[in-house]
Amino acid sequence: MLILGIETSCDETAAAIVKNGSNVLSNVISSQVAFHKKYGGVVPEIASRKHQEKIIPVITEALVHAKTTLDDIEALAVTQGPGLVGSLLVGINVAKAIAYARKLPLVGINHLEGHLLTPLLEHRVLFPNITLIVSGGHTNLYLVRNIGAYELLGKTRDDAAGEAFDKVAKLLNLGYPGGVIIDSLAKDGDPTAIDFPRPMIHDTSFDFSFSGLKTAVRYHVKRIAPEGLTDETIRNIVASFQSAAVDILVAKTLQAAMKFRVEVISIAGGVACNSQLRRQMKEQASAKNIEVLIPSPVLCTDNAAMIALAGEHKIRAKAEFPFKMNAVSRWQL
Repeated sequence: MLILGIETSCDETAAAIVKNGSNVLSNVISSQVAFHKKYGGVVPEIASRKHQEKIIPVITEALVHAKTTLDDIEALAVTQGPGLVGSLLVGINVAKAIAYARKLPLVGINHLEGHLLTPLLEHRVLFPNITLIVSGGHTNLYLVRNIGAYELLGKTRDDAAGEAFDKVAKLLNLGYPGGVIIDSLAKDGDPTAIDFPRPMIHDTSFDFSFSGLKTAVRYHVKRIAPEGLTDETIRNIVASFQSAAVDILVAKTLQAAMKFRVEVISIAGGVACNSQLRRQMKEQASAKNIEVLIPSPVLCTDNAAMIALAGEHKIRAKAEFPFKMNAVSRWQL
């Protein structure tokens, strides 16, 4: 089956052609970071307008890279939610138009399920497993019994991990997106310089909390005053902050893996690109004989290949959505 996947949930316009659920023939992503950088975050109105400009060229490029045409496409999968409604509607309406004109099956995909299934594009994944979805909008921990059988074990009670990275970067005037910048600066900092708190790390639940950590950074910066923010101090602050955030993510994920006696942990979402998280999760899991599967960075961030992959499974399960499908801003998996 040859599926066209479309993703427009936030600020990446993406289209991909995936064959038989795993063979990615093309995966085109048009990022809007340059447009949102001066605002320090995503502006929904700008995002939806940029999607309108880019969606057709991106789909065309995906078809060209895959050396195919719409005549060969057998089904479409589009992100239906969660996300920014204006952005979602651009992808949904284009997918509806193509599916209607060519009488093709169309399925709406939960963006989180796309992330959750992403490791299948590169790895042979064992079930059950524990999957951590960690991004700017979500920090969720799942027990994945099989494809389509997911149990939400815990989620953030306040800020998502990626949101905390962006807010700390903004606090220190480092720029946007914060996660990439902090990861780079932290490599030259001392992660033990400041003993930032690790909220809920010893809590028996699988929930997360990053608001207190973010606030601790804010108070620390306020205490040392602007004149104390040397380049070295900033590197030590972000290294200490990142170390605390990663400790929380790793501890909670391993706690779940041990409780449910799984042999595999998967990580997905934009924050899964973080070098310390990737390294530390693998090191600590290996000590417990647990395998860690993390997609390549391009598949961790928002992309359409993961949407096409999820669509493949839904279509084969005969789950077809009507053309009246609408955007869903909040949609728990």
